[in-house]
Amino acid sequence: MNVKNQPEAFSISRRSAWYILVVCSLLYMVNYMDRQVLSITTEYIRGDLGLTDSQIGTIQTVFFMSMAFFSFPAAFIADRWSRKKTIGIMALVWSIFTLITGLGRSFAGILIPRALVGTGEAGFTSGGMPLIAAAFPKESRSRAMGFFNLAIPLGSALGILLGGALARQYGWRTPFYVFAVPGIILGLLALFMKDYKTVIHLDERGRRIGILQTVTALFRIPTLKWIYVGFAMQNVMVFSFLTWGPPFYMRSHHVDAQTAGGAMSIIAIMALFGALIGGVSADLWQKRNARGRMLSAAWGLLAATLFFIITIYLNVSGAGFVTGVLLGILMVVPIPAVSAVTQDVAPPALKGVSWGMNAFCCYVLGGGWSPLLVGSISDNIGGGAHGLKIGLLVTAIGGLAGSICYWLSSRHYPKDMEKAGDMRFEEDL
Repeated sequence: MNVKNQPEAFSISRRSAWYILVVCSLLYMVNYMDRQVLSITTEYIRGDLGLTDSQIGTIQTVFFMSMAFFSFPAAFIADRWSRKKTIGIMALVWSIFTLITGLGRSFAGILIPRALVGTGEAGFTSGGMPLIAAAFPKESRSRAMGFFNLAIPLGSALGILLGGALARQYGWRTPFYVFAVPGIILGLLALFMKDYKTVIHLDERGRRIGILQTVTALFRIPTLKWIYVGFAMQNVMVFSFLTWGPPFYMRSHHVDAQTAGGAMSIIAIMALFGALIGGVSADLWQKRNARGRMLSAAWGLLAATLFFIITIYLNVSGAGFVTGVLLGILMVVPIPAVSAVTQDVAPPALKGVSWGMNAFCCYVLGGGWSPLLVGSISDNIGGGAHGLKIGLLVTAIGGLAGSICYWLSSRHYPKDMEKAGDMRFEEDL
């Protein structure tokens, strides 16, 4: 495997590097605000437009599936064309259709623009993460990526908190209009970021490596195969909670979106601590055990699943709210380990798409259809808080299955990491 048009070092000023990091991080935060705004406005939309839980679940599932099916094509476009242009255009697309979602007057009027929001968000990280990694030197790259990923819990919490407050005060359409504005502004600012020259990867015969070759190579690595399935199962539970947690809280406690948003945003912001704890514990365990990273992911997810069951069973109330706060931490504990391992065991030319395939499988094999599953279960047993409770508890099966898959992945991890190290050595030669 070789590289054509190997770029010169991406040497830019410190100011330009921070411009990239700040713009991409703010866009990532807005990205998650736009993801969460539908969950906190669900009850208002359902009442205004007369939608069922199944229809709300369908909207969310179509949103996730549009992200899944466009994630790989978007990643290839970003790699072969321009990262900054891909980022800018995608931000404009998802922001414009976030605004149009607020104009919806029917099920189709919400479904179609929401699907196009997912299309716009599909390839953002495929352009943003490589650009940030290239902009910062190795010694400060991890800190830069840590800063970038803080946008996930911050965006989720702000989406729920601000979305709920705006929906209560001015109607459910307002947060869609408001959240679209920063995305449009930042999308235009992204076009002024510095970018590096595109690198073309070729096979031994001098031909470009295609998608099918890439996918086949990834699934031949046992560690990755079990991670992909495990991450999908994990997000059956996680995506269901992100989608239906706020409506479940509103129905269980008979409160408005602003009150529910305040409570649920506390749980969401706990992910900040979960990411730190997950990263530190995975590294410490790895120093003592060659399977440490994946074992930390397996046990972290198992603990999260148990707290999830308790939290939902107790209606996120009293002791259930305390376990919900702990759940907010534990749900993201496996992610740093899983992220690192997808890079540890991937050949040098497949490191970017290794995580991209994980995201694709996450949506297609589990997370993408779980909101529809919960909504359908709820409708079939009468809806209300009880319907959502049963639907959410069923998704705990995904958490248990995911922890088993992570444990199975840990059995192959040391050997696959050694093979990847040998490939790096051969390329260096």
